[in-house]
Parts: sequence; C-alpha cells; structure tokens
Amino acid sequence: MAHTSSGPRSVDEHRAAVAELLGLLPVEERPLADCLGLALAADVTAPVALPPFDNSAMDGYAVRAADVSGASADSPVVLPVEADIPAGRVDVPPLRPGAAHRIMTGAPLPPGADAIVQVELTDGGTSTVAVRAAAAPGTHLRRAGEDVAAGAVALPAGTILGPPQLGLAAAVGRGSLPVFRPPRVLVLSTGSELVSPGNPLLPGQIYESNSVLLAAAVHEIGGSATVLRFVPDDVSAFHAAIGPAAGDVDLLITSGGVSAGAYEVVKDALTGQGVEFVRVAVQPGGPQGCGRLDGLPVVTLPGNPVSAALSFELFVRPALLAAMGHPAVDRPRARARLVSPLRSPAGKRQYRRARHDEGMVEVTPVGGPGSHLLASFAASNCLIEIPEETTEVAAGAEVDLILLD
Repeated sequence: MAHTSSGPRSVDEHRAAVAELLGLLPVEERPLADCLGLALAADVTAPVALPPFDNSAMDGYAVRAADVSGASADSPVVLPVEADIPAGRVDVPPLRPGAAHRIMTGAPLPPGADAIVQVELTDGGTSTVAVRAAAAPGTHLRRAGEDVAAGAVALPAGTILGPPQLGLAAAVGRGSLPVFRPPRVLVLSTGSELVSPGNPLLPGQIYESNSVLLAAAVHEIGGSATVLRFVPDDVSAFHAAIGPAAGDVDLLITSGGVSAGAYEVVKDALTGQGVEFVRVAVQPGGPQGCGRLDGLPVVTLPGNPVSAALSFELFVRPALLAAMGHPAVDRPRARARLVSPLRSPAGKRQYRRARHDEGMVEVTPVGGPGSHLLASFAASNCLIEIPEETTEVAAGAEVDLILLD
C-alpha cells in the first residue's frame, strides 16, 4: 500500500500496509507435540467415533434395568456376578437376564446390558452383588459417537490448537496435524551507542534492549526469532550484516535509524530499495517504514523502546498472526473508567500505558507519554487508546482499553 498523501498515515492505514506484506505461511504436517498454539490449516475429520463404543461412565455393575427395577436400600436385589470387564477388555461376553457383570469406567458395555449401577449403590460383591437402587435404562452409559460421530469434523480449519484441541485430535486417532508454519523473523537492532547487557558502559552508551523485547514478542505468538545486534550506523555495515542472515526468514524487523535526523542508518540503507518510510499519526511511534527488500518483507520500527514495543503490538503482531492463519488477530478490548485526567496531541491516536483493576471498572495511567519510559510499559497490563480527535479526557470518563495480560 503506497502512501500518496502528504500528511501522516493513519494507524489503520499503516496496519493494512504491514499486513499486505505477509501472505499465509506454508502449511506443514507436524506431530501433535509440535502444534501447540498453531492454527489448523484444514478440517480434521474423525476416522472413528468418540467414544468408539458404548462404555461405562462409572465403576460398578452392568445390568438389565428391568432386573433391578425394584431395588432399594431396604430391599436390595441380589444378582450373580458372571464376569469382570476391566477397561481394555476386547472379548466382552453378553449379559444374560438376571445376572450382572462387574465393570470399570471406560470398559465396553456387554451386549444385553442397558444400565450401570455405580459401585457405591451396591455391596461391592464379586460372586454376587446386592443392588440397593434401581437404575433406569441408559444410566451412566456413554454411547458410541455421542461426543463426535465417525466422519464428522472434529476440529475445523482455523482452530487454534491448545491442550484440549490437541487432546481431541489424539482421541480421534490423529498423530499429526496440518498447521501453518510459525514465522521465522530476523530482528535487527541498530545503533553505534548500543552495548550488550552485562558489559560496562562508556559515556554516551546504553544497553541494547529492543532486540530482546522484539524477539520475545515474536516467540510469545509462536514464531522463531534470529537476532542481529549492534549493527553500527553505517550503510555498508548494515547491508553486510543482513545479507547472510536474510535468506531463510519470512520477515525482517529493524528498530532504530528511521527518524528524520542524521545517522539514520536504516532509512539511509533502505530508501529507494523497496521500503517506504512514513510518519504515522500515532503517539508514541510516529516514524515507521515497511516494504520489501529483494522480495523480503521488511518492517522498520522506531528505536525508542516503548515506540518499538507499541509498534509491534499495533502493526507487526496482527500481521504475523494473520500469516499464521489465526482467525482473530487483535488483543481483547474493554472499557473502564479513567482514574486521572489525560491530555493527547490533536491529530494523533495516543496509546497510554495503564493498569486496570480486577473488575475492569477503573483504569489508572502508568507513567507519562514518553517513548523512553519502558518501566511504565513493564508495569502495565493494558493500553488506553485515545482517538485522534480527542485532546483531553476527564477523570471519570470511560475509555477504550487494549488488554495486554
């Protein structure tokens, strides 16, 4: 999406431009153990019914309901126990009238039985059993196919595979599933002033944090990230660094070097190379860029840590989730009452770090609007979204929240 207006690009326009860079990722068949959090690429039909056969929902005794219709605590019905049926038995004998089979939970229902009397309502006998309560037909039975019928769709395409979904896939006999491959992302952090955490700082240097933050954000949604740190503010060094690493990734994310000043290495290196640099009407995070470098999708983020983090939330995270086949790519939203007043610049959509209470009734801003205030982001569990046309929000007003926790 080329930017043709002389004014800043809107948040929604830039989000669409980033999303256009990434199509659906390739589909691959993965073992169930490697599918957690991924999106199913095709319907999964059940080759077998679930349950696959009528079985007992209780430890107890398989009976004919008619044989115990008059049973009570004062007048138990005594039946001979003619078989034991543990779970897994495959040679289940029929139940003759006037008899009982001791049966365990999950064991096949013997032909002729139509009810289970749970063991707590009997004397627990092994040769004969005293049944102390009637059982209507169907009591404590699991019918074949009552959960999933054979041939039915057990999991539709687009399902996000969590533990219950993977358990269901296993229960219908699937050992692997077709899923959209997780994205492979190259994260590049630029700046001659950057130093690896744990090393001493010289005057004018700062610890590099953006690559840690962005790689963790990629990992959080199920992707993999390769990190290139400390690319100096030199165009030749920039191209030399990304060339060998960019061959097997789906997206390059850079941070820093995109503003209007001097020594903006990302902007200098990628201008005219298929990447467009724009101003977005957002605070924080105005300077942005996206495009393709020799066919590789590229998103360039600002260097201030909060700007980089927010830009990933607004633009990169939804694009990656869409490429992974997720049907819903946005964070949950809510509304709450603002505890203290806020101001916002005209014409920009502002996102303020905040904490909401457990009941989602009130929300309290955390820190100021500055794009360097990373501690306030780390202490927040939501973002307050203030529309472009709003410059002041009074205490007590309801505001829109993007939930981060």
